Amino acid sequence: MREIRKLTESGHQTAILATDYRSDLVPVAAAMFARWAQENFFKYAREHYSLDRLVDYRTEAISEPIRVVNPAHRHLDGQVRSSSAKLNRLLAQFGALNIEQTIEPEKIEPFVQRKAALQETIEHLQSEIQTLKDRRKATAHHITVQELPEEQRFRKLSTHGKHLIDAIKMIAYRAETAMANVLRENLSHPDETRSLLRALYTTEADLLPDYSERTLTVRLHHMANGYSDDAIRKFCDELNATETLFPRTDLRLVLKLGAMQNPGDQEV
Repeated sequence: MREIRKLTESGHQTAILATDYRSDLVPVAAAMFARWAQENFFKYAREHYSLDRLVDYRTEAISEPIRVVNPAHRHLDGQVRSSSAKLNRLLAQFGALNIEQTIEPEKIEPFVQRKAALQETIEHLQSEIQTLKDRRKATAHHITVQELPEEQRFRKLSTHGKHLIDAIKMIAYRAETAMANVLRENLSHPDETRSLLRALYTTEADLLPDYSERTLTVRLHHMANGYSDDAIRKFCDELNATETLFPRTDLRLVLKLGAMQNPGDQEV
């Protein structure tokens, strides 16, 4: 392994450990930083886009040769473990079986019979365990899904619908990222950009079509504070400058923040 350090303009150093010690430093560092960006995306998408949520409960057959633990091997392994535990208990009993009375024929005979019976049980169990181990050794530990018995063969969740929904979520994330890059310039705390956008997405709005002017005005309700209102107002101005048409219409989108909720000259 080797350590690669990136020195930023502020003097902060980021350390990277990599097992690739032959490639040039720059591609390795770039790949690692790209990986961090991917992990940040998945973390954010799981939290706010329900990336792991099931789309449906349909299943489909597993076509790939995926290897799984052989149920027959698992069953034999369980029998070996159970019998071995039983054998250990019998060996402990056999070792603790001692005569504590005077050595007399009428007392020795029952003791010898109990110990002989226990010895016979132990030898019989040892023979069974050895047979089970031989069968386990002759049984494949892993097999493919297709080799499983029909009643034990499992299926996987369908991915066709989820691939489509995940693609839509990724497109939505890219759109949010583009909006965040625009809104970030209007905030003194750029790390609050996405939280402000999420609040904007859930804010109520009025749709006001004007067919004579060919516009569709989206009048947003006010945010939680004036600081956020100022940032959203500038954000709307930048989006309006693009003169985007609402899909499948000739109406130009006009985004604006609603009138002040409590104007200064309003009588209450």
